[in-house]
Amino acid sequence: MLYPTGTPTQPEIIAIALSRLNIKSTEVFADIGCGSGSVSIAAAKLARHVFAIDNRDDAINATSQNIKECGIKNVTILKGDANILLPDIDIDCAFIGGSKNIKQVLEILVKQKKNSNVRFVVSAVKIETVSLAMEIMKKDHFLKELLQIQISRGNELAGGTMLKPENPIFLAVGGA
Repeated sequence: MLYPTGTPTQPEIIAIALSRLNIKSTEVFADIGCGSGSVSIAAAKLARHVFAIDNRDDAINATSQNIKECGIKNVTILKGDANILLPDIDIDCAFIGGSKNIKQVLEILVKQKKNSNVRFVVSAVKIETVSLAMEIMKKDHFLKELLQIQISRGNELAGGTMLKPENPIFLAVGGA
């Protein structure tokens, strides 16, 4: 897999996030801030169609290459700002992995939610990002759950195994 600059979403975080969304085979999913496309690739196995959205050239290139490498056919890659692209896309659920324009993105999803059953998960490493997401989601009564996840991986050390922690991740789950 090709990874652009930034921290890729760990497979365990993707699994938890997608399990919270309970994606059905008839649904359309948006991966907002798609980065390497890892979330899009995992969601493509569950959803009818996936929109992978990012405004960075390196992310679009990585996502394109990774999706092609995996032989995934039900993903449309969109380059641009999600707050501009989202109003024209009819989605059922979303993963928000980027924090650029998160306020506007969440407001769009909450507005869509009022007219349908849109579900979404915000993945955040920064306290400020999760705080802003929670503020918006609570105000509109869409905060369903907040998780803080810490993963450690075993590494060899002097003939034994030590656990090396990854950055803790927040998942703010919104929806019905």
